[in-house]
This record gives sequence, C-alpha cells and structure tokens, in this order.
Amino acid sequence: MQGYVHQLESFGSVDGPGVRFIIFLAGCPLRCKYCHNPDTWDMTKGKLYSADDLISEAIACKSYWSAKGGITVSGGEPLVQIDFLIELFQKAKNLGINTCIDTAGGPFTKEGEWFKKFQKLMQLTDILLMDIKHINEDEHIKLTGHTGKNIIEMFKYLDEIKKPIWIRHVLVPGITDNDEYLIQTRDFIRTLHNVKRVEVLPYHGLGAVKYKDLGLDYVLQDTQSPTLERVENAKKILECDKYNEWRS
Repeated sequence: MQGYVHQLESFGSVDGPGVRFIIFLAGCPLRCKYCHNPDTWDMTKGKLYSADDLISEAIACKSYWSAKGGITVSGGEPLVQIDFLIELFQKAKNLGINTCIDTAGGPFTKEGEWFKKFQKLMQLTDILLMDIKHINEDEHIKLTGHTGKNIIEMFKYLDEIKKPIWIRHVLVPGITDNDEYLIQTRDFIRTLHNVKRVEVLPYHGLGAVKYKDLGLDYVLQDTQSPTLERVENAKKILECDKYNEWRS
C-alpha cells in the first residue's frame, strides 16, 4: 500500500512529546478560512510513499528523539488515508515507535466500516493532537465549510476510550477571538478527562502567498494577527496552565 505524502520533516519539536519525525499526508475535506497549507487539500497532488519507505526514513532520525519522541502524522488530514495510516502505525508499533496523529477530525464517523478501521487505528496510536476549529456549529460551518458535530463526537469517543489528546485552538480576530466562544470552548474541554495539553495558536496570514500561487481567493487577507493581550486572555480563559503534562 502507498500513501500520498505532502512533505516530511525530520526534526519536529512542537507536534507531540519530544522530538518527532513528522509525516504530512495530503488530502483534506475541510476548507478552513485560515488554512496556511491549501496545497495539501488535493490528496493526489502528494508524492507516493510506501509505509516501509517512511519507516526507514523515520528510523534514520531516531537518535534525536529521546525517550518521548517518535512519529507524528499530520496533514492535510491524515484520517482521509486511514487504511495507509493503519499499515504505517502497525509497522511503527512493531518497532516500538511512539505514534501520534495531528487531526481536525473531519472524516470521523461512528458508522460502518470506517469506524471499525478507526477503532483499530486507535489501538496503534499513543496520542492525538486535535483542533477545536470553532465551538459554535453555525460558525464552524462558516469557518470550515463542514459540520463540527461529528468532530465533537470524536472528542467524546476519545474521552470514552481514555486516549490522551492535546487540544489546539487557533485564535482568529473576528472569528474565534471572542470571550463568549472561548468560555464555551473551555466548558466543553472541562467535560473531557483525557486532555494533556491545551494550546492557543495565534492566527497568521503567512499562507496567503500560496493562495495567490494556486489562483485561490484568501478571504482573511485583511485580518491581522491577535494582539499579545488577546492571546494571553484566551490562554487564561482556556486554562492552558492547568494542562501541562506534555512539556517536552
């Protein structure tokens, strides 16, 4: 089996515990207004790799990982290529490699064959990095072009099976930088018992040039990054200091 890979990074320090070998898979169903990698949306634009090829490249970097490091698969949206991900993680676990998925949860469903595959994947996954794009359903659809109901369901399922997660929330002025929404996000996080870290990511428009190169409109071109004060406000509301088990 082969998977479509957008990019590889041999020394990642912010995408999971320790130092990570990061595999960015191609393909994503969401169309987030602030996405800085629109070149990952089309899965077939990626380069084909076998799981063995990726494991070999990862192992070559293993000396940098320390006890906490391992492989993180990001995207795009890695769950789009769930069959390839299962094969990759099975090979990784056979070698004792720590496995992490960085996902927005867009493809998640508890129905049919896909969910059976997801259950198998979770047996091979040590930890997940998950985005809360927007806590409000209507605003989530405006922001991503996709419902967030199945993503909330995924959060609840991961809590049910006690799978550790790290939550990331992008702070965008005029969209997510809103105290009412931040409080609702905090209240939802408080219902979960598997959260190891909560992180606020300030919005930036550095991906705008990619939209221009791809002939796409960048609708947030006039949006500025949030101020330091607003970032600190979000961190305080989301109680980021409360979740600190995942320091490298």
